[in-house]
Amino acid sequence: MIEISIANQTLKHKNKSYFISSAKNGLGEVEGSFCTPTGKFRIAEKIGYGLELGAALVGRAYTHEIYSPELAKQHPDRDWILSRILWLDGIEVCNQNTKARYIYIHGSPNETIMGIPDSNGCIRMYNQDIIALFDVVQIGNVVIIKP
Repeated sequence: MIEISIANQTLKHKNKSYFISSAKNGLGEVEGSFCTPTGKFRIAEKIGYGLELGAALVGRAYTHEIYSPELAKQHPDRDWILSRILWLDGIEVCNQNTKARYIYIHGSPNETIMGIPDSNGCIRMYNQDIIALFDVVQIGNVVIIKP
């Protein structure tokens, strides 16, 4: 089981703890709100097997780009989804639209500040952390997101 604390901006799995960044708009389940949903979820899909650290994904597909500050300057408005994606599916009535909202746990540029809410709804992690997590979790594993 993965346990995410929005208050502490942390993700815990077994004996490991990682800093994360949740939504800058706060908590919520409304489509288009750019909020992080809460409750019980499962990992619906794992995307990015074998990709290089910093591999850029758009629409869950590898763009054949590796993130760099120079690339970021070329695409200043891109919400960078890097290295791996754990796509969440809500399993409670209140969050059953989560997969359709494209809420992920995913990698982010190293200059992303973790420990503060600043995402567009997803759970952001450092690339090396999402790769480590990705390698030890399975589709169907439970994820709890607590306020």
